[in-house]
Amino acid sequence: MRTYATAQHTGTDPGQCDATAVCASPDGTRAYVLLDGIGRREKTHQWALGAARHIARTAARWCDAEAGLRYVYNLCRDDAIHGRVGHKAAAVVAVKAPGEPLTVAWCGDSRAYLMERGIAVRLTEDHNKRRVYPPSATSPYGGNRNHLTSCLGSARADADVRRRYRHPAVETATRAITGPCRLLLASDGAYEPFEDARRCLFTECDGDDLMPTVRNLVNLAVDTAVKTSRSLDPNQVYADNATALLADLAP
Repeated sequence: MRTYATAQHTGTDPGQCDATAVCASPDGTRAYVLLDGIGRREKTHQWALGAARHIARTAARWCDAEAGLRYVYNLCRDDAIHGRVGHKAAAVVAVKAPGEPLTVAWCGDSRAYLMERGIAVRLTEDHNKRRVYPPSATSPYGGNRNHLTSCLGSARADADVRRRYRHPAVETATRAITGPCRLLLASDGAYEPFEDARRCLFTECDGDDLMPTVRNLVNLAVDTAVKTSRSLDPNQVYADNATALLADLAP
């Protein structure tokens, strides 16, 4: 039985630049990847598809999310340094091997959540200006959350990113899995509308069947974004690409 499902919605954008990939190794290790492509070009979408598959294969083979993402990050960084490719994406990858903790790695603002015990536990911290300049009394909204401080396709090395933004180019987390639970990988177009509306992500991801659950999640994210933007300005209705991957995990 298939233990994961993905869904996408273009929102009000004219094209789709996000991508997902899943790869399983013979020992049962699975790597789950989501890329939120920056831009609206079909070439960016094709690049994101290829990069997501490359990360998934590498992470599954090495049984490590960070190793898989860093390997492809360095390949893309070399291309960026030499001006060969101009595509970029926020990336998140999760790897689960039988009997081992879940490992997560990311660059950008795509997120990983673990659904367990009735709550959605966020495993990632966004690489954006709002993290660098959080909300304060003098700046209630903080820095621009849409301004990424790290992403796949960047020419910056770890040392440069740390010096500028006080976090590494690729960040990691590890989480013990003690019982059946559900993993969510989501682009900002999929999670921000729920966060802004203060809606519970666990509730939206708790359906019995993965495919209709994840499809309803991205559709509702777009509907929520459209309604929110219309209420603020009827002439500026907008919803970003929404992409999500939902997977059932076991120890």
